[in-house]
Amino acid sequence: MERLTNLLGVTALATMDRLRPALETLAGHGGSAPAVLAHLLAHPGESVEGLRCVLAISQPATVRLVDRLVADGFLERCPGPNRRTLALVLTATGRETAVRLLAARADALIDMLAVLDEHEAPQLEALLAKLTARLAVDRPGALTVCRLCDRAACSQGPGCPLDHTVSDLRP
Repeated sequence: MERLTNLLGVTALATMDRLRPALETLAGHGGSAPAVLAHLLAHPGESVEGLRCVLAISQPATVRLVDRLVADGFLERCPGPNRRTLALVLTATGRETAVRLLAARADALIDMLAVLDEHEAPQLEALLAKLTARLAVDRPGALTVCRLCDRAACSQGPGCPLDHTVSDLRP
C-alpha cells in the first residue's frame, strides 16, 4: 500500500504541475482564477459567498479575486435573487476563456493518459470513478472537488460519480 500511496501522490502532483501553467496563462491569473471561470461556466449567477464556499478561500480573498476578474473583463456582477446578493456571470470573453481552459486541461490529461492501451484506459476510468465518488458526501463538497471539472465530459458514460450528492438538494 505504501507504493500505491506514493504513486498516487506523485501522479497527482505531476498532474497539477502540468495543468497549472496552461490554466494560469489562459486565465491571466494564478491561484483560483481558472476554477472561478470553469465553475461559473457550469453555474452562472453564483454569488460571491457561493463561490467562496466552492473555492474554500476567505471572503476577502474571494472578493479580491472577483474584482480582478471583473476588471479584466472576464466577469460581471448582475442583480441577484435579492437586494443583498449579486450574481456573478461570465462575459463573452470569460465564457470563451473558460471553454479554452477546459480544452487545455483535457489536452494535458490526454497526453498523460496516452501511455495506456485500449484495455487499461477503461480500467483506470472505472477505478477513478470509484475514487471520485468518495471525494464528497454532499453537494457543497462535490462543487469544491469539481471546481475545474468539465461537466460535459463527466456526463458521458454512466454519469458523474458524484451524482449521489445531488440527493441532498431534493426535498
